[in-house]
Amino acid sequence: MAWLYLLVAGLFEIGWAIGLKYTHGFTRLLPTLFTLASMIVSLGMLGLALKSLPVGTAYAVWTGIGTIGTAILGIVLLGESAAVLRLACIGLIVAGIVGLKLVSP
Repeated sequence: MAWLYLLVAGLFEIGWAIGLKYTHGFTRLLPTLFTLASMIVSLGMLGLALKSLPVGTAYAVWTGIGTIGTAILGIVLLGESAAVLRLACIGLIVAGIVGLKLVSP
């Protein structure tokens, strides 16, 4: 169950990272509320996951999910670079997350 909490936490981290872009410096109410709610859910789920997962593993996976998702949505939604080297680096992050999952309880 802890891994499920961690996955949800990572998905909500993507939500607040992308949400920050749409708040325009916290000047737009709805995106700001969405972003703040995503932050709360993300941290809450991370806290639940940390009850049984090692902190180093959980934090690395949480930030990795957020990094990968945010980078992909940046490419899809915001027109950021999809250069081969950038995609390869994202792939390395995925490999690191998979490796951590394989060696953790």
